[in-house]
Amino acid sequence: MSIVKIKDKAKDFTLRDQNGKEIHLSDLKGKKVLLSFHPLAWTSVCALQMKSLEKNRERFEKLNTVALGLSVDTVPSKKAWAESLDIKNTSLPSDFWPHGRVADLYGIFSEKDGVSERANIILDEDQNVAFVKVYPRAQLPEIEEIIKVLEEMEIKE
Repeated sequence: MSIVKIKDKAKDFTLRDQNGKEIHLSDLKGKKVLLSFHPLAWTSVCALQMKSLEKNRERFEKLNTVALGLSVDTVPSKKAWAESLDIKNTSLPSDFWPHGRVADLYGIFSEKDGVSERANIILDEDQNVAFVKVYPRAQLPEIEEIIKVLEEMEIKE
């Protein structure tokens, strides 16, 4: 499957986050959504990526954006990890079963490694893909780049 492209309609999904809460993408229509994929919990770059989502939560809210931190880890693992990172307000959905299905829907699942690529995908309020960037796995995505894209989307509205 190829990676999603700008203007593609977002693929709907339902996943449970670290607190067992069901996250339905379709319920977030009317808000921008940042799908921040990371390969695995309990790794340093992934931890920094998720902590940056938590740290910038208020900025996301002002930009009418919900940030989701997705990986193939199980719900209990994501819960323990979120607690260890002091993440209280950012939803970290588990794409564990069917394994990597959502990452696969968006074209960023690595069959070879069994994890998603590190990627940020921004959906507009109508759930169309507005931004896609895949990063080298060892690279921390620059949160200011994401904030800038979201701010530019606000200006266009």
